[in-house]
Amino acid sequence: MKFTELLAEKSKDIYGARPVTAAFLGDSVTQGCFECYKDERGNIETIFERGNSYVSKFGEIVNMLYPRAQLNIINAGLSGGTAEQAVQRLERDVLRFQPDLLVVGFALNDSGGREAGLAKYCESLREIFRRGKEAGAEVIFLTPNLMCDYSSAHLTEPILSGLANAFATEAAREMLDKYVKAAEEVAKEMSVPVCDCYSVWKNMQKSGVDITALLANYLNHPTRKMQWLAAFKLAEMLFSE
Repeated sequence: MKFTELLAEKSKDIYGARPVTAAFLGDSVTQGCFECYKDERGNIETIFERGNSYVSKFGEIVNMLYPRAQLNIINAGLSGGTAEQAVQRLERDVLRFQPDLLVVGFALNDSGGREAGLAKYCESLREIFRRGKEAGAEVIFLTPNLMCDYSSAHLTEPILSGLANAFATEAAREMLDKYVKAAEEVAKEMSVPVCDCYSVWKNMQKSGVDITALLANYLNHPTRKMQWLAAFKLAEMLFSE
């Protein structure tokens, strides 16, 4: 990848070569959201730990491999974010920083739009991919983790257990499958490589792994340790042909 060439160049000439920038555009998983709780006003809130996101963990891996290279990380993940909404903030939050690498990760929230939202989701991804590539970035699409497949006993708030029941239905799971498949087709059409974490989660589920227990909020946010999966998969792509 050109990204690794830039890192190697910066490592060899730390004063003469320009810094390398990686940007991540996504939802709450990208931002670094974990457990959910009810605050003193009765509102459902989320614990934010950007330092435990896969974005930060990817940065740790790159810094280990290229310790002399200056790597700037732009985390443009937003809780509740969708691809359609991201198009509107793409220039402000990402492109103005002239990233060398742009990792795009959407589907979890988007799939709530069901069949009616699928076309807009694909249209939005095309726009993000196109504008990212035109800005000179290497673009990667990152497939999501799975959502819960049952309502955990750890969810004591009715609103959260209700969400879990909704996410765990066969219809919801099939819809997420459709959105991921559609995104992969758009990526292929746009010559954007896919970092496929979704199939790993699916295979773990088929192999009897308790997927819900691997979600910090027992809904859709991977635990801090599971954030390493996306980081390692992205790092692996750096050295693939």
